[in-house]
Amino acid sequence: MKILMVSKALVAGAYHKKIEELSRFGMELHLIVPELWASQKLEAGTGEGFSIYPLKIIFNGHNHFHLYRKLSAIIEKVNPDIVHIDEEHYSLVTFQVMRLSKKIGAKTLFFTWQNIYKNYPFPFSWIEQYNLRHADIAIAGNNEAKEVLRMKGFNKEIAVIPQFGVDTQIYRKMAVPDLKDNLRLSHDFVIGYMGRFVEEKGISVLLDAIKRLKIKNVKLLLIGNGHLKSTILNKTRKLEIENKVKILDHVPSTKVPEYMNCFDCLILPSLTRPNWKEQFGRVLIEAMACEVPVIGSSSGEIPRVIGNAGLVFQEGNTNDLAEKIELLLHNRDLCKELIKKGLEKVQSKYTQKRIAEETYHVYKELMLN
Repeated sequence: MKILMVSKALVAGAYHKKIEELSRFGMELHLIVPELWASQKLEAGTGEGFSIYPLKIIFNGHNHFHLYRKLSAIIEKVNPDIVHIDEEHYSLVTFQVMRLSKKIGAKTLFFTWQNIYKNYPFPFSWIEQYNLRHADIAIAGNNEAKEVLRMKGFNKEIAVIPQFGVDTQIYRKMAVPDLKDNLRLSHDFVIGYMGRFVEEKGISVLLDAIKRLKIKNVKLLLIGNGHLKSTILNKTRKLEIENKVKILDHVPSTKVPEYMNCFDCLILPSLTRPNWKEQFGRVLIEAMACEVPVIGSSSGEIPRVIGNAGLVFQEGNTNDLAEKIELLLHNRDLCKELIKKGLEKVQSKYTQKRIAEETYHVYKELMLN
């Protein structure tokens, strides 16, 4: 079986573990990625078990508008049995890859996170319909995205598999006393948030919940960046909780597991908006792998990802969130139970190895049909 995957996400070397795991099934694997995506250069990693073709991009950094230069030559050279287009069904690049793949008779699939039904303007409406007609199978990152594809008229098979799992050799429980000392968090119950500083991520709700907590030795560690930073700082002053909140703009990707191990719990307080709702919440499974209990809102896919391995509060409900935090603060047995269930869930469903296995089964089915 000869597979060609096209993916801008795989400019990040940390995600190559999934491809390495796929290569263990004996496939011939080839990967097309951008030389540069936005400001991120390709992190080649080892390339163990697969070939990498870095290509220049037209409209670099534009999610659904970009195209690859010299793509046709690579597709003809590799001559794959299956082309895995790791992009949304309404994206211009999916159309580019789909059209070239069909010219050589390859079977094709695309990946989607889109969990809200949307009507796109021309030419994206036409591109979407072309891709839906010509794809042989689809992979949806969540259950609602599968439902959206059905509503769009896609009547072929849809596998529900997250785009990437967790590398449990990197994301794991570890002692980080020096880091906690440097951050002045050694004597506190540390509530963590890691992600974008944007309105839909619900950070404002989290700040209001921190204000309601009656426990003194609680600190909120916010790690990320975004245009909402100044608003967050202003709100901490207005709520008079500056001494309880620490903000870190940037953490090197290789250091993220260490910072995550500073958390006593992680919270993802996302808010559903007309054009967006949480598509997965990857930070949840990363925290579970680090044996950190999680609390998430009821937005989008979060309740399914958490299941019984964490706590879910009604999105936007500050009192409900504060109560869930207090529950963890006062119930160590519950914390231990959630830590155990979270780690078991990651190991059974969300490792890179497990995601690779499920993806391999999709390839096998395509080859048989």
